[in-house]
This record gives sequence, C-alpha cells and structure tokens, in this order.
Amino acid sequence: MDVEMKIRGLVMDPSTNMPIVILKDIRGDAVLPIWVGLFEANAIALEIEKTTTPRPMTHDLTRNVIQGLNASVVKVVVNELRNDTFYAVIWMQQDGETVTLDARPSDAIALALRCDCPIFVSEEVLRVAKYAPAATESTPDELRRWLEGLNDEDLGRYKM
Repeated sequence: MDVEMKIRGLVMDPSTNMPIVILKDIRGDAVLPIWVGLFEANAIALEIEKTTTPRPMTHDLTRNVIQGLNASVVKVVVNELRNDTFYAVIWMQQDGETVTLDARPSDAIALALRCDCPIFVSEEVLRVAKYAPAATESTPDELRRWLEGLNDEDLGRYKM
C-alpha cells in the first residue's frame, strides 16, 4: 500500500549543509526526510516558490516532452530504500497504457510538482526508513527531535 504525501518543507541539514526534502503523510503523522543534492533541491524550490526562469529547466523540459508525447504523469512513488538510498518510480499514462520509469526521488518529486500529480511513499519504505541510519552525525532520535521541533518559519526558510 502507498501513502500519499505532501512536501512539508525544504530545509538544510545543520550537520552536513545538505538539503532535505520533508515529506508528510496527508492523513497521518508519518514524516519522511530525504536528503537531496543542491541542484535537485533548487529545482524543487523553484517550483514550490513558483519562480519562472527565462528558459526551461531540466524538469520543465521533461514535463514538456511527456506532454508532447501525449502522455501524462499520474503519480510518483518512493518505493524502495536500499543501502541507505531511496528509489522512486514515475507512473505515466499514454494512449491508455501505463508506463513506469525508474527515477531518483528528488527528480520524481520535482516532476510531480510541475505536473501537479500526487506523491506517494510505500508503507514498507516508511517502516524501514524509521530504522535506516541517519545521513548525518546525529543519532536517529536526535534527528527526529530536530525535525519535530521545526516550525513553519524554519520549514520555509530554504533558499538556493
């Protein structure tokens, strides 16, 4: 079963200065932090802030190609956590057929924002991620307390 999530925020990890996308269960309390690269975080931030660029960025181009092929992105799913790396699948429809593509979660999320489609995380990933080693020097409990202590201002402060 997949759990629908929304982006709750985009913040910087205070230990590594790497961006973290915070996904939150729309019907519950599950929170999933995913560390992403700077360029991917920038792509997500641009769309969250509805910033226009003079030329299409990579994820804009991807959306345009999909639309140009008369396809649509139906959903993205963070479906696996293996060796401390998250994996995602982009689900598309074209001519009544379902097409799936392997993707990095950061790219899938950036595309989902541009295509206005839902973001899901598998229950298994949410279960396993609770026990996954943190990507920082912090213990998982310290990181969880830090994330839980973030307020709306902290979650909105990320700028590239």
